[in-house]
Amino acid sequence: MNEDSLVRDAVFVSGAAAPTDQVLDLFHGVRLTPTQRRIAHSLVQHAASAAYLSAAEIAELAQVSQPSVTRFAIALGYDGYPALRRRLREITAGHGRPTADVPAGNELQRAVRDEVENLHRLAEQLADPDRVTAAGALLANSRPLPVLGLRAAAPLAAYFAYFAAKVHPDVRVLDTGGSLLADRLDQARTAGATALLAIVLPRYPRESLDALREAQLAGLSVVVITDSAVSPAAEYADIVLPAAVGAQLVFDLHTAPMTLAMVLLQAICDAAPSHTQRRLEEFEQSAARRQVFLN
Repeated sequence: MNEDSLVRDAVFVSGAAAPTDQVLDLFHGVRLTPTQRRIAHSLVQHAASAAYLSAAEIAELAQVSQPSVTRFAIALGYDGYPALRRRLREITAGHGRPTADVPAGNELQRAVRDEVENLHRLAEQLADPDRVTAAGALLANSRPLPVLGLRAAAPLAAYFAYFAAKVHPDVRVLDTGGSLLADRLDQARTAGATALLAIVLPRYPRESLDALREAQLAGLSVVVITDSAVSPAAEYADIVLPAAVGAQLVFDLHTAPMTLAMVLLQAICDAAPSHTQRRLEEFEQSAARRQVFLN
């Protein structure tokens, strides 16, 4: 997938998700350089507040140079960053974070409240479930189903796979990098895999992106759960399912991506309801026979 089609073809959003979807519209049809993608990513992640930041502050947020922010604005068709900022303010008017009724609280409370906001945004995006439904159908029909998750995403990939294995006959977790990753991906394709689910979270392991590139070259359909529609992983995906990551604590919070993963698993179940029911009944019978659980 090229950057021209990145924004609208690779992200599922609804009209209720403004201002994020309107910010994404700014990049539609524009070929972005890697540096510009980082700036775009920051603007999407901080849509409500970015409109009131200076070019230097945006540069610091995206970890790029200030001239890069100016060139980015010009690439979008504006005279400079001030003109882009005015447009951002128009887009985000009335969407600022409410403060009157919600106490600021301490750092831990603010981090949790930000996670609640991430879940609210995810709920708004799911008002139009078509993209999740399409992703569920792709993954349900893949035999086997490889699930990629490296570094910070490895626990989430394992969590998803644990439950997916109850309704899918062959789920393969790819959670280690190196040359073995390419081998296991190739083995899955040879065994009949037609799609790959990848969970790619900041700080975006290089090996994850390499694996997505290889999966595309091998002809696999790629579904990615990541933190933003302009994440680096989006370039190699057929379907991008974004869920924001909380970054207020020392280590990131992955509440929304985990929720989205389970929503996607529901879509997989819905894609083959009779098969899902049969697999679940077989598991329950086996678990009861072996007395796996206390109740």
